[in-house]
Amino acid sequence: MPELAVPFRRADRLKRIAISASAAMSDKARELKAAGINVISLSSGEPDFATPSHAMEAAHKAALAGDTKYPPQTGSVALLKAVQRKFSRENGLDYALDEILTGNGAKQIIFDAIVSTCNAGDEVIIPTPGWITYADIVNLAEATPVSVACRAEYGFQLRAEDLEEAITPKTRWLILNFPNNPSGTTGDEAQLRAIADVLLRHPHVWVLTDDIYEHLTYDDTKFVTIAQLEPALKNRTLTVNGVSKAYAMTGWRVGYCGGPRELISAMNVVQLQATGGIATVAQAAAVAVLDGPQGLLREQAEIYRGRRDLVLKLLGGARGIECHRPSGAFYVYANVSGTIGRTTAGGTKINNDVDFVTALLGEKHVAAVQGAAYGMSPYVRLSYATDTESLREACSRIVDFCNTMV
Repeated sequence: MPELAVPFRRADRLKRIAISASAAMSDKARELKAAGINVISLSSGEPDFATPSHAMEAAHKAALAGDTKYPPQTGSVALLKAVQRKFSRENGLDYALDEILTGNGAKQIIFDAIVSTCNAGDEVIIPTPGWITYADIVNLAEATPVSVACRAEYGFQLRAEDLEEAITPKTRWLILNFPNNPSGTTGDEAQLRAIADVLLRHPHVWVLTDDIYEHLTYDDTKFVTIAQLEPALKNRTLTVNGVSKAYAMTGWRVGYCGGPRELISAMNVVQLQATGGIATVAQAAAVAVLDGPQGLLREQAEIYRGRRDLVLKLLGGARGIECHRPSGAFYVYANVSGTIGRTTAGGTKINNDVDFVTALLGEKHVAAVQGAAYGMSPYVRLSYATDTESLREACSRIVDFCNTMV
């Protein structure tokens, strides 16, 4: 192959971000599976349930009816109204149609918001541990991510005093995510009340709340979103959600949000140039699940709760691991500090959580994600969004991996 006349050059902004650790680990797991190795992947945050049949039927009907042309930029009227009804019905939030935007997944919604509002030098507060992508999007916008540690001894909760200390005149946004990826922590009303009181004292700080795991809560946990709790914050809050996690529709790429009209307008400018609107058939499917029967949400949440309990019970027999009990999402964020300094049966010395997940995949063929990717070590994120038999086998391998270390 002839050499390029001009060497390839990556944009400098890409130096500020890295490939998602969860995606990288999932890719490695797929490669091993393709080579015939029996890998169990606990690295992906993807429901293993099937997309509801009425969603697929709605998409099929839309396609047959000829709804296959360029989509409306902000979303079809039918989808915007379905989102409007959802926010009112479930969150007590009333938005006009021009205060709602739909996008290609919640990730794009978050990207639109940060890129359309942040300049170089602006700061975005991100509670840690937190989803990998938040900081990367902030870095792409050439703003500065500011991590605030949410320690295990406080249940991985964001403390009001820590938030207060992190706010500066440069703070543009606070990003909230409850239930949380990766810790599974849910924000109760008392905690959110304390956060809201801090924000009321700092009117220049806007709030982006990522509620994508809203329907995945356990142990009688009641979900509440911050603009619902404190209406005075609604005019500077972007409430983000989507159909991916709740309805097992990750591949359909439908996210949505409600927020102030001027913010939605700015976000739409970014989205226009980035991707345009969502695929029309995906919009039809989203309308079907948002307006359709909601009983499956609690049914699936109950299945996840059972899986959570199973994982916690089985990993209780692993030497060197301590597990926080999550009250939401579908992750266990396990502390592996008790394995640091030990050597695996395969001869790998564990110096950190990266070593742990690398050796676990190589020796026991279980894929997990290092806590360092979420800003806090030494932890490992294990997804229990997979079938019970696979979870049993994966946990058995993890227990053996830990208990044979010396």
